[in-house]
Amino acid sequence: MTVTPPGTTDGAPAAPGPVPTPAPTPVPAARAAAEPTDVAPPTGRFLARATLVTAVLTAVGSLLGLGRDQALSYLFGAGPETDAFLVAWTVPEFAATLLIEDGLAIVLVPMISVAVARRAQGAPGDPVRALVATTLPRLSLAFMAAAALLIAGAPYLVKVLAPGLPDPGLAVDCARLTATCVFTFGLAGYCSAALRAHRRFVAPAAIYVAYNTGIIAAMFVLGGRWGVRAAAIGVAVGGGLMVLSQLPFLVRELRRKSATVAELAEPARPMDLALVSTVLLFGLCRQSQVLIERFLGSTLPAGAISHLNYAQKVAQIPMTFSLMLCTVTFPVVAQALAQGDTELARSRVQKDLALVSCIVLLGAAVIVACAPQITELLFQRGAFTPEDTAATAAVMRVYALGLLGHAMVGALVRSYFSTRRPSWYPLAAMATGIFVTSCIGAVTVGGWGVLGIAAANAAGITVTALLLLYGIGGRGVPIHVRQVVAEMSRPVRAAVVAAAVGLFCASRLDTPVLGLAVGSAVVSVVFVALARALGACGFASALHSVTRRLPYVRNR
Repeated sequence: MTVTPPGTTDGAPAAPGPVPTPAPTPVPAARAAAEPTDVAPPTGRFLARATLVTAVLTAVGSLLGLGRDQALSYLFGAGPETDAFLVAWTVPEFAATLLIEDGLAIVLVPMISVAVARRAQGAPGDPVRALVATTLPRLSLAFMAAAALLIAGAPYLVKVLAPGLPDPGLAVDCARLTATCVFTFGLAGYCSAALRAHRRFVAPAAIYVAYNTGIIAAMFVLGGRWGVRAAAIGVAVGGGLMVLSQLPFLVRELRRKSATVAELAEPARPMDLALVSTVLLFGLCRQSQVLIERFLGSTLPAGAISHLNYAQKVAQIPMTFSLMLCTVTFPVVAQALAQGDTELARSRVQKDLALVSCIVLLGAAVIVACAPQITELLFQRGAFTPEDTAATAAVMRVYALGLLGHAMVGALVRSYFSTRRPSWYPLAAMATGIFVTSCIGAVTVGGWGVLGIAAANAAGITVTALLLLYGIGGRGVPIHVRQVVAEMSRPVRAAVVAAAVGLFCASRLDTPVLGLAVGSAVVSVVFVALARALGACGFASALHSVTRRLPYVRNR
């Protein structure tokens, strides 16, 4: 669907000259009274509430995700049984990226945001309900068909993903169970995008709380009888909980404005197929890094895939938190571009990138300094041995080298697609990064094992981030690239020094709790002091800008 705002032609700014101002569509008094907050003026409470709510619920979801991985390592260790499940885990990993986190959200959030703005301006009918009525049934059928196809083709999928598995039958069983998430994740992603476009952030931020709760409960309740298949059952249950936790809030939003049959007689235009294709192909290409890791890891001794998985899950936590602000501001950037306010969009994106780099680099420095302590505290119990701890910690440190690249890719791709125009450049940049990952991984896996796979991941995503930053000028939000690079270089230098000092201090302590506490404290103090001394203004400028410009968030 392509909605052309007033004063534009096919999404581009209109030629200068006098433009007649259309008379506003009259809005009945009862309707206006029912939705006064849709056009509430900006206040400084938006960031305080939206980001705080998102941060708290994301933290709870991440902690439960760690609890899920701890339960998996405790109950099943890091052996062939866990490797079989993690091959099947590729399905929900892909589905989450394509349907919840990046792909579908990048298409739907700008589209629904424009419909929400048109409804608030008194457009005839209900643009939001018309859009939902047009898109949701078709997407639901597509999700259902894709899930059925994966269930039927599970044996072939496992053979392609991990041809060296000693027990492919177990992986096939798990893959069939996890394939149901394609349907549930698709519905959950649609609900999340619609709620965020309405500036509702509580329910979308809570979906991983529900998801991980379902997986953990299933593992402990059914693990004794079904083994690692219980974790796959938990994926199916958790996906359903993600939908149920959001559906009542979305129904409430859709009912806020009553619409008669006549008002809905004019259907919304369908989604732009080229835009959907570019976004989903980008997400698919990005997530294919996991396929490369699993494929190369299946040729190594048993446990290699597990070590990669545990290390990656911990290492990506700083990236997740660093992108929270981008999640909150994405609908605002999309609406600013739809209204032709490119200066607001540019300023917002640049300040978001500055804050993202500060947060993710601080987290990466902590991981490099304290990886053994983090791994021992989180996983070393039950079937997870000290040898597993050492291997996982080493991989975690290598993964941390690519965290800035991962965060930049997540932030920049939103800028490319917030214009609601299809662009093949992000896909080409990601394909180049995947090629780099594949080449380096194939060369290094024989000598370096899992460390070579992790290094390939870091190198490939960094190449992608640099290409996206280089090409954004004429394709996405027109940011000042040199200014962004100069700003990011300051926290990079601070993170290198902080990680070295923190590593020295943490390694001098024997107990993991004390080592982690001292190491993370030293890293934080050194990083903040150096970043301020070097003039890194990510935290201050981003907070000031958002609290000054963004509107109040209503969380029900």
